[in-house]
Amino acid sequence: MQDYVDKIDINQYLPLIIEVGINVLLAALILIIGLYIANKASNIINRIGEKYDKLDNTLFRFLGSVAKYIILAFVAIAVLNRFGVQTASIVALLGAAGLAVGLALQGTLSNLAAGVMLLLFRPYKVGDFINAADRFGNVQEIDLFTTILKTFDNQHIIIPNSQIWGAQIVNHSFHEIRGVDMHFGVAYKENTVEVRKVIDGVLAAHVHILKDPAPFVEVETLNDSSVDFLVRPFCHGEHYFDILYSVPEQIKQALDEAGIEIPFPHRKIIIEKE
Repeated sequence: MQDYVDKIDINQYLPLIIEVGINVLLAALILIIGLYIANKASNIINRIGEKYDKLDNTLFRFLGSVAKYIILAFVAIAVLNRFGVQTASIVALLGAAGLAVGLALQGTLSNLAAGVMLLLFRPYKVGDFINAADRFGNVQEIDLFTTILKTFDNQHIIIPNSQIWGAQIVNHSFHEIRGVDMHFGVAYKENTVEVRKVIDGVLAAHVHILKDPAPFVEVETLNDSSVDFLVRPFCHGEHYFDILYSVPEQIKQALDEAGIEIPFPHRKIIIEKE
C-alpha cells in the first residue's frame, strides 16, 4: 500500500488543488460581498420610504425586496461561474420560465402594476372615504394587489387594484372642508326670500356647519310644479354624513312650521264639454 502511495505524484494534483481552493475562497468572498450589498441596497430603499411621509412604506419594502433578490441572483450566477458552470443556459431557462409564469399570471401582474401606481401616486390613503370600482367605503388596507374597504354596514370588500386604477376614483377625504349638496322644492306661490330665511336659520343653528365659507342657498331650477333650491353648507370632512342625513329633516320641519308648502307634482286636466 505504501509503495502505491509513493508512486502518486502529489505535484501532479497540486495546481488543481490550489485552483479549487482559490475558487472556493473567491466564491465565498463573492457570496459575502453580494449578501452585504443586497442587504445594504434593500435597507437604503426601505429608509427612503420611511424618511418621507408622502411615500408609502409598502411600496418601498417591495422595491427593496426586489432589489435584494435581483442582486442575489447575479451573485449566484457569479458563484457558479467560479466553478466553471455554464450559466448561459440557466439564464435562458429562467427567462423562459419567467415568460411562461408572466403569461399565466397576467391578471395578477396587472394588479401588481396598478398597486405600484396607487402606492406611488397615492390618490388615497388608509382612513380615507372613497368611491372606487362602483364601491364606497373607508379604506382599511392598501397592498400591492388589492385595496380593502369597510362599508357603513360593516361589509369587508376586497377590490383588485387593476379595477381601481383603470377607473374613476373619488376621494371624499382629500379636502379637509366639504360642501354638502342638498335640493329642496317649494310651491310657486311661496316667497323665495322667506324660504331662504328659513333655510338659513336652520343652517346657522347647526353646530357642525361652518360660517366660513358661508352656506350657499339659491334658486337652482324653476321646475314643472316647484321652485327648487340648491342648498350647500360647508363642514369638516368628518361631519359630512351627519349633515347630509340630519339637515334635510330639520329643513322640512322648519318649512312646515313656517307654513311654506313643499309641493308634489301636479297635473291640471281641462275637460271640455262638446
